[in-house]
Amino acid sequence: MKPINKIALAAIAWLLFALASPAAQAEDLQLSQLMHILSQNKSGKATFVEKKYIGIIDRPLISTGDLSFTAPDKLEKRTLTPRPESLTLNGDILVIDRPGKQRRTFSLEEHPEISAFIESIRGTLAGDLGALEKFYTLKLTGSLTQWQLVLTPRHQRLSNIFSRIRIGGSGADVKTISMDQSDGDHSEMVITNIDDQ
Repeated sequence: MKPINKIALAAIAWLLFALASPAAQAEDLQLSQLMHILSQNKSGKATFVEKKYIGIIDRPLISTGDLSFTAPDKLEKRTLTPRPESLTLNGDILVIDRPGKQRRTFSLEEHPEISAFIESIRGTLAGDLGALEKFYTLKLTGSLTQWQLVLTPRHQRLSNIFSRIRIGGSGADVKTISMDQSDGDHSEMVITNIDDQ
């Protein structure tokens, strides 16, 4: 058996390094990198399935519908089942439409708790690190192909409502949003980009 020469050894080492590097880089995903990738999204449309687990009910409440986002600050959630409802956020104005009921309009400035929750989603979709850090302590784990961002409220008023929000995704796509409420209830939303269907 011939000994491996230095050139062959160097080639093998280079090949192993080249094969290992993408995985190593993927595991080293930094918060600033993820925010930059997310900030490239200028718009998107998706469907969702949301399950709400409430302590006094045996089964989760399930709703389905559509989501749309237009950077930097327009977000719409249109629930189709079990009851139609539309929530449209444009800048700092939230409009809630329910068939047969009067349209309701809110200013987020007047409702800081609602504003903080909405910014968890809108700030992530827009890759706006400053908006997120205003309300949350952030912890990112995983790789670019499968990451999870955990948002923990910075302020007592928020932590009295929910203990954390977890947002999971792949690349620039948000795939899941779950919220743990302080009273033990929680919700899970699975998002499917329309381009992925």
